[in-house]
Amino acid sequence: MADSANRTDQMIVCYAPTMITTNGIWQGDNPLDYSLPLFILQLTLVVVTTRILVFALKPLRQPRVISEILGGIILGPSVLGRSKKFADTIFPLRSVMVLETMANVGLLYFLFLIGVEMDITVIKRTGKKALVIAIAGMILPFLIGISFAFVLHEKSEFVRLGTFILFLGVALSVTSFPVLARILAELKLLNSEIGRLAMSSALINDMCAWILLAFAIALAENEAASLASLWVILSSVLFVVFCVCVVRPLISWMIGSSPEGESVSEFYICLILTGVMVSGFITDALGTHSVFGAFVFGLVIPNGPLGITLIERLEDFVSGLLLPLFFAISGLKTDISSIKDFSTWAILAVVIVLACAGKVAGTLLVTLYYKIPFYEGLTLGLLMNAKGLIEMIVLNVGKDQKVLDDQAFAIMVIVATVMTSVISPIVTTIYKPAKKFAPYKRRTIQRTKPDGEFRILVCVHTPRNVPTIINLLEASNPTKKSSICTYVLHLVELTGRSSAMLIVHTARKSGRPALNRTQAQSDHIIHAFENFQQNVGFVSVNPLTAISPYSTMHEDICEVAEDKRVALIIIPFHKQQTVDGGMEATNPAFRTINQNVLANAPCSIGILVDRGLTGSTRLAGNQIAHHVAVLFFGGPDDREALAYASRMSEHPGINLTVLRFTPGENDTMGEPRRGQSGREILTVATENDREKQMDAEFINQFRARTSNDPSVIYTEKFVNNGEETVAAIRSIDVIHDLFLVGRGEGQTSPLTAGLTDWSECPELGAIGDLLASSDFAATCSVLVVQQYVGAEVFGEAAAGTPDSPGQLHDRPFDLGRRTSPRGLTQP
Repeated sequence: MADSANRTDQMIVCYAPTMITTNGIWQGDNPLDYSLPLFILQLTLVVVTTRILVFALKPLRQPRVISEILGGIILGPSVLGRSKKFADTIFPLRSVMVLETMANVGLLYFLFLIGVEMDITVIKRTGKKALVIAIAGMILPFLIGISFAFVLHEKSEFVRLGTFILFLGVALSVTSFPVLARILAELKLLNSEIGRLAMSSALINDMCAWILLAFAIALAENEAASLASLWVILSSVLFVVFCVCVVRPLISWMIGSSPEGESVSEFYICLILTGVMVSGFITDALGTHSVFGAFVFGLVIPNGPLGITLIERLEDFVSGLLLPLFFAISGLKTDISSIKDFSTWAILAVVIVLACAGKVAGTLLVTLYYKIPFYEGLTLGLLMNAKGLIEMIVLNVGKDQKVLDDQAFAIMVIVATVMTSVISPIVTTIYKPAKKFAPYKRRTIQRTKPDGEFRILVCVHTPRNVPTIINLLEASNPTKKSSICTYVLHLVELTGRSSAMLIVHTARKSGRPALNRTQAQSDHIIHAFENFQQNVGFVSVNPLTAISPYSTMHEDICEVAEDKRVALIIIPFHKQQTVDGGMEATNPAFRTINQNVLANAPCSIGILVDRGLTGSTRLAGNQIAHHVAVLFFGGPDDREALAYASRMSEHPGINLTVLRFTPGENDTMGEPRRGQSGREILTVATENDREKQMDAEFINQFRARTSNDPSVIYTEKFVNNGEETVAAIRSIDVIHDLFLVGRGEGQTSPLTAGLTDWSECPELGAIGDLLASSDFAATCSVLVVQQYVGAEVFGEAAAGTPDSPGQLHDRPFDLGRRTSPRGLTQP
């Protein structure tokens, strides 16, 4: 008997080590006959297809989950898989087990990461309104799912009706938090009231969905109801209790045993990653899905450095490489051709419409009860229709457990895809929030009253720029008469991660650990500015976060500047100083952001080339902390730079040097060029004369005001061309901490002629580029200023608002109609 049993076993076992890797094509082997080369090809195909679709659907503002599902459908039997040769070669039946196993490993770790990132305490703080909206948004679609289940159940009577109802109800009623967060960010609604409400409701909805999913899996039995389902639920509850009462304290002990300031040891990290697999194994053995165990295990890991480390190590690999496999598997199981008769397509259309309408109606009723405007309620209802990972897990489990047949599965995948894909286009069309701010006039430093509040928007990418910006703000002379209101905007790139979104959502109390590295950075930045606010009088700090793709980040910056009515935006230069004093680019995308802000800013803007700005932030008496130099060539940008320097010069610790460059004997400025009409010559000459007159008057005002101030030095340098200008700048003493220069956009001056020919960064202007270059001897910070020259700047004076005595303003003579150097026509 034993021999025959062995023989039987040998016949069943199909595993052969030689079938894993190939001997090579030169040995006559076909790599696709072997499991590893075939898996690598499948993975590559899935990732490439998904990425192409992400790029193609970007203009339509579709979330990445849509591209991943569509990628799977394209590779599956619905499109390319219709070719038998393609299906048998690339996705043969024998390869499905390896593919599904790897997809589920990816899913396991992704759900673990979602658990790590999710903060249960956020749900406690979401408030009654969000809770009611979340529940109302689940009940109606759930009821629709029940009615739809009765219709479909007639065609698949082998499934128990109760289980079928639960699966369809969950699939239609849940909202995917990560997908919704990304949609909100792309629609620029994250910081809005409606965005915060949607995030809170989605978070509650997500948690309810996980509980319902656990029940649905526990009850997914095709035989008559038995005690087994009850044991599954009870043992799952015991597993959760074990994780909370035993695993969480153990992990807390691991964190506590790590030396202060050091990350958790590799051994503990490996233990935790193994724990994910063990948890998955236990819940799979108990009868719920393995992802439930991984999710619960992630939830019990305390927020803090350990969570940050785990997310950094796993997220890109898991969500970028392994997770698309899971969606591809869903697509490979979706055979649209299985939906044959017209009546089923009609049912499909009705389900999509009813499920969307149910979600919208449920949400709308609650929002109207809370007196939220109709269009906002409608938008919120549409946003709550976002579907994603959890629906696909529900559907896959349903198909594996034979709860859904091929036709029902295909219908539900299409429903989830359509419901999610229509959100962005519809919301963009119907929801156009009214701009609540009135036009404001003080969009420049020059137009800001000396005895009024000075509003600045500071943009920060990383904590590295913070010390210099804080010293710059302190040097801007906040006083009781003219306080400084600072808006600190932390710029975060929108990735596929839900973790970044939680920064905006969780206004966390100080002292609580950060959710991830991005939030840790955000906390670090905010903490530094709050310390600055406490230590320096007459400064208020308001922290904000902008999460956007780099391509549209300038829109967020400009919207905040407009909304907060600031006079100046300060944004870091895209290069940073290296140890040897050179300048290296940090991220090319930062440069694009700066260029876009320069082109669209609703106020003046300063690009800060950060080489440090040392000195005490507590300046007493006549102690000199900063030496500031202004290089003045003329034009609106230079006048704006001097206006800022003038404000700084009132600070007791600032030593200011103003170098005015004026043309020498060979000045050809304003001479008519050949071939120009007389009218054009007159216009050019008049424009130049007007600018010179404004420069002269502005300089005279400045000198009159600072004539008795020993800390302000004014000198004039006569130069004839660009070479002499460069030589003069290089000869300046290296005692200066900060150079203030105008960008000089649109200005034509013989003093800078030829300097732009070898300019590396035209956005800084000729002089700014010279000072920021690596070969410039002085290693001091530079602020390149561009003045806002829109029509509103001049409207106030035109309306007859008198200038205050010490105010450095454009005088009334410039209020005639003129064309600005930026090409804007001003009244």
